[in-house]
Amino acid sequence: MDTSRGFLIALVLALGGIAAMLAMPFLQFLLLAILLVYVLYPVQKRLAPRIGPGYSAFVLVTLTSLLVLLPLFLVFRSVFDQAQTLYAAIRDGEVTVALVEDTLENALGVRPDLKSMFGNAPQELGSTAFDEALGIFDLVTHVLIGLGITAFLLYYFLKDGDAFVDWLRDVIPLPDDVVTELFDEFDNVMWAVIAGHVFVAAIQGGIAGIGLFVTGIPNALFWTVVMMVLALLPIVGAPLVWGPAALYLLGQGDTAAAVGLTIYGTIVVGVTDDYLRPVVVDRRANLNPAVILFGIIGGVYVLGAMGIFFGPVVLGVLKATIDVFDEKYEDL
Repeated sequence: MDTSRGFLIALVLALGGIAAMLAMPFLQFLLLAILLVYVLYPVQKRLAPRIGPGYSAFVLVTLTSLLVLLPLFLVFRSVFDQAQTLYAAIRDGEVTVALVEDTLENALGVRPDLKSMFGNAPQELGSTAFDEALGIFDLVTHVLIGLGITAFLLYYFLKDGDAFVDWLRDVIPLPDDVVTELFDEFDNVMWAVIAGHVFVAAIQGGIAGIGLFVTGIPNALFWTVVMMVLALLPIVGAPLVWGPAALYLLGQGDTAAAVGLTIYGTIVVGVTDDYLRPVVVDRRANLNPAVILFGIIGGVYVLGAMGIFFGPVVLGVLKATIDVFDEKYEDL
């Protein structure tokens, strides 16, 4: 009996390790699917009784894909257009190295020597262009495959998520009340993190939008809304809009406004992202802001972009597990 049990445990551990290695290359997309399930599941519960769980899951996956891909398409299209505008301005002599150096000297009090800094850039770019193109192709392929996996997992998590959670509750070797407490804590922290990040994204996008309005960016209101969506991606979200906007201003010859928008976005918008996020999440997660900040930063290093959401969740569940262990150790 002991031999059979030991063999079964070893088999489970071995297969679990292999399964983990299979999932690691696409861990970001797996976590993204779990995150989207949390956001969409309340809608799934309302739609499923009316049109069926399969159809409702398909509708939600389709709408989510459009909601995510459309803003990204608009942003990349804007980046391409602004790059063309900047190139045309440089080609026609509207933007020169001397003009940029003069503007930076007036704004910062220091005149950089851009020619010496970037004088060999064309040759270096030419020598590495092929390698970079291959790297970009590999990255795009990986992302497209990952997004396909995310959509596939999201559909089945929405459709069969209840059965999976029930199975998980059943196989965890702990009393039912302990399992319920752990699941409830995971649920509370997860919703707190999601709600906190959405609120901060709206605030950050609005603050960044002020910079667009002040500097006279066309369609500033539309791009502010786009930033509110993209700001869910910390650090890189809002700069995907105000960065190309600064390039647009530079291409229009308004170098002072371009420099001002860059400084405003880097300092003011960046500080909002770094300090407001842990404070807001703390209000609902019942975790110290320092712990949340540690979870966010550590989560990014360990889990990548999804660590912004799952880093604090891991620490919250750890805290709940320690509390349960302390309270019910004698009953286990």
